[in-house]
Amino acid sequence: MKSNKKPYKSKINKIRTFALSLIFIGFIIMYGAIFFREHQWLVMIFMTLGILCIIASTAVYAWIGFLSTQAVMVECPNCHKHTKVLGRVDMCMFCNEPLTLDKSLEGKEFNQDYNNKSKHHTNG
Repeated sequence: MKSNKKPYKSKINKIRTFALSLIFIGFIIMYGAIFFREHQWLVMIFMTLGILCIIASTAVYAWIGFLSTQAVMVECPNCHKHTKVLGRVDMCMFCNEPLTLDKSLEGKEFNQDYNNKSKHHTNG
């Protein structure tokens, strides 16, 4: 029977991927200004939106850098590489092994809802 679960990734890597995509989205928006060369105000809007995406990406990179400095460094039991854990449960950045710092969650199936404070106690 095939599992239809979505693949999990490390939280830090997810946020970094989002920030990188903001950069590419910003460039694509700015390149879109080429189609409106005759209308300077549209060119300015596209360029401004593109630059705002790149600035947002910089802010996201700064935020995840700050979070990364506060993350707990652990050794993955599967690949034995050092990785950072954000929250109660996370994935290894290298091999996607589920990791937890909470002894009460050891041995349980990985679920990102354990990071939500309002839900963790209802999943027995």
